Amino acid sequence: QVQLVESGGGLVQAGGSLRLSCAASGSIFRSNVMGWYRQAPGKERELVATISSGGSTDYADSVKGRFTISRDNAKNTVYLQMNSLKPEDTAVYCCALSQPGASYWGQGTQVTVSS
Repeated sequence: QVQLVESGGGLVQAGGSLRLSCAASGSIFRSNVMGWYRQAPGKERELVATISSGGSTDYADSVKGRFTISRDNAKNTVYLQMNSLKPEDTAVYCCALSQPGASYWGQGTQVTVSS
């Protein structure tokens, strides 16, 4: 089993920044992909960004150039630096970890961007 605990959400004005963190613990394989997804009210969950244990990254077009995903493999922690936030970035952001045989999700952290 793997547990994921997110932190760093909150309320910020448009144009501001937030940094999300997600710490993983438990039976974590050396090879895995960690990422962030978000779900806004009335909308489906969408991919924000992912990063492999080797450092390869992928971003949703809507966040490219504004968000940066990174990870510390020694700490099994993934980060999401969010800059130039927009009201449309408002959502519950969930951390995920995928490894051979299973995927795991955190409970989510609310990010609210006011205009």
